[in-house]
Amino acid sequence: MRSIAELARDSGLSVTALRFYDRAGVLVPAWVDPGSGYRWYADGQLAEARLLARLRKVRMPLADVRLVLAGWSGTDATLVLRLLEAHLRRLEAGLADARKEFSAIRAILEGRENQMISARTVPIARLIVPAGELAAALDAVRFAVSSDPELPTLHGVLFDIMNDTIHVVATDRYRLAVAHAEATGNGPDEARVIVPTPLVDAMRALLTEGEATADLTVGDGLVALEAAGRRVSGSGLDHEFPDYRRLTRLPAGRRVVVDAADLTAAMATGPVRTDVREQDGVSCAVSVLALRADGTIAVTGDAEGNDDDSELTVVNRDFFTQALAAAGGGRLVLDFGGPAAPLTIRPSGAEDTFSMLMPVRLTA
Repeated sequence: MRSIAELARDSGLSVTALRFYDRAGVLVPAWVDPGSGYRWYADGQLAEARLLARLRKVRMPLADVRLVLAGWSGTDATLVLRLLEAHLRRLEAGLADARKEFSAIRAILEGRENQMISARTVPIARLIVPAGELAAALDAVRFAVSSDPELPTLHGVLFDIMNDTIHVVATDRYRLAVAHAEATGNGPDEARVIVPTPLVDAMRALLTEGEATADLTVGDGLVALEAAGRRVSGSGLDHEFPDYRRLTRLPAGRRVVVDAADLTAAMATGPVRTDVREQDGVSCAVSVLALRADGTIAVTGDAEGNDDDSELTVVNRDFFTQALAAAGGGRLVLDFGGPAAPLTIRPSGAEDTFSMLMPVRLTA
């Protein structure tokens, strides 16, 4: 007999998936301990579990999966082959439909681009900003910059200047970070530029302790920072950053105040799920945050159990730990919008500086 953990390890299915398929009557354990409820599987069920793992990868409907497994042990493979061929045709048809829709979307985008002015001169903003504030703002968002080669638009930090306030923003789709620094100067009321990651790091290196202010120049796709007699400058990315304000409009959820050090320690010592899912082909270890009825947060390893009416949110463990570090020490405010809504992390008393983390949705 194999334990559920052993079968998960050897088959490629997660423990959560095996529990789901047990409840669905697809892969029922050979024996369940009546005292503990622990599942045990016969050695011969390993082949079925491995087949099931392959069927999950191609997203075969559960009803068809049941028939494939039922026909797998028989001598006539006709039914199984026909089910596989039918699902392949559905996948191919779905891909063809997706290509048509993407072509239509591209045509719409090209039409919009043709209506835009191809070249324009943007007034230049020259600002004096407290060096410490700008350094703290960059530290609060740098971790969320994307390195995905498919999304060059996100390979930097947005400097969004509005009425002498510099909003800095970074996102890699799974997380978004926003911070700000106040400034004085002259120029347009609004200016924006996406500062590429190497230039962001060079700017941060100039903002050493002891420097009171720094001079920031933004405009017409260029950005420069001068402090302590040193200067770095470069071109902004020739892309348009997504509307981050729209991304931050979230429904009301539950707000919890936590101690940063305590939660960081809980993440470091708490259980980490080994049956992880993949986000765009990249494996990620996950932790489960249980928001208790009394307002406390526990780091658990079970995304199923909810016996004490706690609300569960599954997070990418590394992403969440980085967000806690970027938020600084002391008291932090966490806003839970629900298992499928972004989790917001902000320093206590700093409504305009925060990061948002998309929860991980574990597949069954």
